[in-house]
Amino acid sequence: MIGFLRGILADKGDGYIIIDVNGVGYQVFVPANTTAYLNAEGEEVLVYTSMIVREDDVSLFGFSGKGELDAFKKLIGISGVGPKAAISILSAFTLDQLKQAIVFEDAKALQRANGIGKKSAERIVLELKDKFTATAPDGSYLDTDAQSPAAIQGTRGEAISALVALGYSRGEASSALSSVTEKDLTTEEYIKRALKNLF
Repeated sequence: MIGFLRGILADKGDGYIIIDVNGVGYQVFVPANTTAYLNAEGEEVLVYTSMIVREDDVSLFGFSGKGELDAFKKLIGISGVGPKAAISILSAFTLDQLKQAIVFEDAKALQRANGIGKKSAERIVLELKDKFTATAPDGSYLDTDAQSPAAIQGTRGEAISALVALGYSRGEASSALSSVTEKDLTTEEYIKRALKNLF
């Protein structure tokens, strides 16, 4: 079992990179937004890996952090969600955005990932909603017990409620706010910044 690879980014293509580790080139399938994929060729990269062994194929899937690797393993543990679908989901969302979409039961948001239909998205939400905890950009935990933005304390919670009132889903609102890194803003300021991320 290969836990991680550290080497030089030798080449990359559609959905994969090749890492030169002491003269051996490893092809690793990665999400489009992972750090290693965004690096320039010739730079050193580190990816945490999962090896998928099938009768006629052995494939490596790589991730920039252990959190993404854990999410990948959870996703492929769901019936009907294979490695390619899991990579597609992790390409479409940051880890925080994925967690928030799942814990707020926003199956519609998950359908934005290529190859993920309504039934697959609903199955992902159903099976993983109790296995993830959403976090705010400041690292604090979001209270998901009530599955409601009203449970989130402070102006961020008020901003999510306002965005939902404007017609956005809870997942879309929380994902947009997850990109707002400033702290101690007013509700109106959070809404304005979130709206920029929604357009």
